[in-house]
Amino acid sequence: MNVHVTTGGSDAGLRWNKSSHSGAEGGQCLEVATSPGTVHVRDSKQHTGPTLTLTPGAWAAFVADAARD
Repeated sequence: MNVHVTTGGSDAGLRWNKSSHSGAEGGQCLEVATSPGTVHVRDSKQHTGPTLTLTPGAWAAFVADAARD
């Protein structure tokens, strides 16, 4: 799996999206942004925290695995 972790700051200019199922009570939520050839994932409560950068294939595998559980 091709995954890269950055410590923040390298995701400037990305358009982040949070699930419509995510409530305002501050639960465990992720935000996702895409750019050509990559999917970026971060904690919705820590915008300047670490960001995972995955290939589209790695993201698809993660989502498929999460859907099974």
